[in-house]
Amino acid sequence: MPSDLAVDIRGLRKSYGDHAVLDGVDLAVRTGTVTALLGPNGAGKTTTVGILSTLLTLDGGTARVAGYDVVTQADAVRAVIGVTGQVSAVDDLLTGVENLRLMASLNHLDRRAGRERVDVLLSQFGLTEAARKPVSTWSGGMRRKLDLAMTLVGSPAVVFLDEPTAGLDPRSRRALWGEVRALVAAGTTILLTTQYLEEADQLADRVALLDGARIVAEGTPAELKSTHDAGSLDDVFLRLTEPPADPTTKEVA
Repeated sequence: MPSDLAVDIRGLRKSYGDHAVLDGVDLAVRTGTVTALLGPNGAGKTTTVGILSTLLTLDGGTARVAGYDVVTQADAVRAVIGVTGQVSAVDDLLTGVENLRLMASLNHLDRRAGRERVDVLLSQFGLTEAARKPVSTWSGGMRRKLDLAMTLVGSPAVVFLDEPTAGLDPRSRRALWGEVRALVAAGTTILLTTQYLEEADQLADRVALLDGARIVAEGTPAELKSTHDAGSLDDVFLRLTEPPADPTTKEVA
């Protein structure tokens, strides 16, 4: 595996019965970058993340994370990754502080180091004020920020974000984008799965389009837009016209 690759997937295959979810997928993610895996529901994005995070077994091919094989070196892979899934991992019955301290304990941080790490993450994500309130009282955007903060407690080198902004309002989505940019600026490598073209365009250094169990296109956002003649939302114009008159409607004098 080249030293500048944080994720290296070659010929990855996964099937459920006769249905091939991944059929010879190749993907490389360079260290310190964001790669977006873009595709519709059922394209295999979550399955890819499941295999890379050692939660699912592969049927063929190879996958390495930070130089470690996901099959033969699964424990080493788990030690260097963080995963934010589609379903929130926060506990609604706990406060924000309690959720984060639980993760610190699971990451084997001692009491002092755990508390310091929790304080840093609460400040980083703007959650300090609400930290001691039950998470059940938090907004969706705040809960998603907490979910990501919990992923970062162990300072992972590689983070997998599986549709992290699904269901968020535009303001919360943009706030989370800011956190992702800050992570990458600090040296974290991110593999992001998404259905949103704008999200991939805004965040990713490279984009891979997954459809029909295969990577069908790959490149920088600019390259893909140029190749497929796809513009941004700024290129879309809407013209409103008067509706045609209804001939059955009579005017009232």
